[in-house]
Amino acid sequence: MSDKLTFYTHPFSRGRVARWMLEETGLPYDTVILDYGTTMKAPEYLAINPMGKVPALRHGDTVVTENAAICLYLADLAVDRRLAPPPGSKERGSYYRWISFMGPLEQLMMAKSTGKLAEPGTAGYGTEADLVGTLEWAIGEREHLVVEALRAIRVGHDEVEHLGVLRQALGGGE
Repeated sequence: MSDKLTFYTHPFSRGRVARWMLEETGLPYDTVILDYGTTMKAPEYLAINPMGKVPALRHGDTVVTENAAICLYLADLAVDRRLAPPPGSKERGSYYRWISFMGPLEQLMMAKSTGKLAEPGTAGYGTEADLVGTLEWAIGEREHLVVEALRAIRVGHDEVEHLGVLRQALGGGE
């Protein structure tokens, strides 16, 4: 790989997901730590991400933002690490589905943390019961959501203890 990877983040941001994926790739990268409200909103960073949010990944002239997009991009960049199913395989559909599921999951977690749950008909997550029930259904008795060899989606019984950790994060207990 000839183009340098630069990761823009803040230690207390959603960027932890992208950093984890960067580590899974084993690829070298530089990190730029930004501060909320100052360097994140500075013209230099707004030229990279006009939303002034992290995470962002720059790979040469290519900029990727949003955790799911960064994870998908990095998995394809490090094909030898088997972080994603091969293009064209039927497992690729499930892979896209569940890696993109972090969007509704994050929306629900933020809504719960601010106490501003949206109406189920307009919320990407539906209801908390919808989201958690969907994950419970998806995991069932399996160890992994997609295929065992993949590391891009490591959600299984051991990782979430039958979704107890998720329920606690959402404030619902076990």
